[in-house]
Formats: sequence, structure tokens, C-alpha cells
Amino acid sequence: MRLFAAASASLLAVLVVVSGASALEQQTSALRLVKVVDGLQAPVLVTAAPGVPGVLYVVEQGGLIRTVRSGKAQAQPFLDLRSKVRAGGEQGLLGLAFAPDYRKSRQFVVNYTDVDGHTRVVRYRSNGSKALTGTARQLLFIKQPYGNHNGGMVAYGKDGLLYVGMGDGGAGGDPEGRAQSPSSLLGKMLRLNPARPAARPVIVALGVRNPWRFSFDRVSGDLWIGDVGQGAIEEVDRVAWPWKGLLNFGWDIYEGRARFENGTLGPGRLVQPVSQYNHSRGCSITGGYVYRGSAVPAALGRYFYGDYCSGTVWSLKLVNGVARQVRVEPFSVKNLTSFGEDNAGELYAVSADGAVYRLAS
Repeated sequence: MRLFAAASASLLAVLVVVSGASALEQQTSALRLVKVVDGLQAPVLVTAAPGVPGVLYVVEQGGLIRTVRSGKAQAQPFLDLRSKVRAGGEQGLLGLAFAPDYRKSRQFVVNYTDVDGHTRVVRYRSNGSKALTGTARQLLFIKQPYGNHNGGMVAYGKDGLLYVGMGDGGAGGDPEGRAQSPSSLLGKMLRLNPARPAARPVIVALGVRNPWRFSFDRVSGDLWIGDVGQGAIEEVDRVAWPWKGLLNFGWDIYEGRARFENGTLGPGRLVQPVSQYNHSRGCSITGGYVYRGSAVPAALGRYFYGDYCSGTVWSLKLVNGVARQVRVEPFSVKNLTSFGEDNAGELYAVSADGAVYRLAS
């Protein structure tokens, strides 16, 4: 994601004629957003911990994880990593995932860029109220050649294993060809087993540029990725669970469904986007979630995603593996950094300006 970059300039400067989200795109629905909390400092993620009702956890890019109860951010942070994090631009504390058995194990994982700008994925335990910093155990360390395209998302799949989205290393156009190279961990979707911290990560997919936000459908287990494009196309990728064999999302041979440069794809089955939009409509996709809550029945089963630069929010319905009923929602979120969901499957949206919103009807 192009966090806090010259988003407005990019949006105005790049107008590319490619296929949009869908020829069947609808305009509005009856949905709305309700503000849950504000006054946060550059929030980039909101999530919940299994077995902990009534609490949201908000990741601030500068290195804090804040707890929110009854619409109020608590003064004492859940975890303070500010001394370990380089924050700014696309760097910082970027990801948080609680173990599926968190109620018992009290384990969770964070993803951040360290003071030297490199990616670290670290497992912690908590006492139920705050993190126990002495329990830190590093699961993954990856050197970053540039200061952007760090990925940052971590999430547990339906198999109970941890997945990590790694950007291609940065700069523009993947100049060293890392995304298609099996010998690099950059430009990949990785799988880790937190129970085996010393084990080498498994590459499950090649060819992502910057999978800033991805998620697993809590019902089907399907993987959804919002992969940030180069200069023309932002894409939504989806893979049905369980998938077999190695996947390849195409970057940097493809940007979206369009050819980006000449070359040969690396290994893996090519997966092309289920939806995409061009840079007349935004410049940096923020992937979201399939809504599985109960408070907004009209949204059930729809995948929500948006754009950091324009603030536009879309949703779509998947029918027989094809994106249908793609529509622009009647609300927008300025500087949209993330979506999130709570334990009940209710959907949230995060603005870097300091607020978290909940989907309502």
C-alpha cells in the first residue's frame, strides 16, 4: 500500500483506459458506516481476539497496539513496540493476528519493519490484558532492499497455520525480478507454523506486488487478496479453499489481467483477478473481508474492499467463482488503510486519520 504517499497527485496524474471493476457495476446500497472510535494515531488495522468479547484491538503504525472498549481507546497499550519499529511511509507496525486458540494459548503474532527497515514477524503471549514482552519469539526475518512494498498482513487460515503477505521488495516494477523468483521470499504469500519457530517458511504463492491486506473467509476459508498495482491497475484476487499446489498471481509479468512486461512466469498455477479497477478510480487498493455478521443481513456473503487514495468502497458477490453485483457503496473512507472484523463477523473500516467505523444498515 502506498501509505501516506502523494496519493492525490498519483490519482490525478494517472488515468489509464483499462477494464473497470465490472460492466455490471451498480451504484449504491442502503448500507452506512457508524463511527466506533476516533483520536487514534495513524491506525492501520483493527481486529478482535478469539474468546475476548467486547474488545477491539487497533494497530497504530508508530508501534502501539491499542484496546478499544465501549468506543473508548484505553490509555494503557496492549503492546508498545515503538522502540523497535521504523515508522513512516509504508513502514511501521503493520500487522496483528491472534491465534485461533488465543483464549487458551494467549498467543498472537505481529508484523513490523524494524529500526533498520527489515521485516520481522514475532510471536508473543499475553496475560489476557496486555502483552508479555519477555515472551517474544521471532518466527520470520526478511531483509528489505527498499523502503516500500513491505506487505505487512498476517492472518491464520482455516488450517490453523499462519500466512504472511510479502511485497516484492519495493522500488518500481520489481527491478530485480524477486516476485517471480522461487529463490526469494519477497513478492510471495508465505505459510508458517508458529509451533515450529525455527522452520523455514513455505512459499504458497508467487507473483504478488504488495498484498497489503488479505483475509480468509471465516465460513469457506477462501483466500482474498487486495494486491496494490503499479501505475495502472488495482486487483482483487480470490482462491477457493483448500487449494492444491503452488499458486502464481502473475506480477510482474502481469498487472491485473494486463501484460506488464515481457518475460516468463515462474512456477505455479496462474491465478488472475476476480475484479480490478483502473487509476481513474483510485491508486492503492485496500483489501477487505467477506461479510459474515448478522447485524447487516443485506451484506451477507459480500466481499468489501476499497481504495486508500479515493476512499471509495466497493463490494461484490461471488457466483460460481465469478464476481457479480459489483457496486460502489454509498459511503467513503478518507485514507482507508484497512478493514477488519470482530468475533461475530461484523465489519469495520479504518482511516489513517484516526477513526474506526462499523458497517451498519
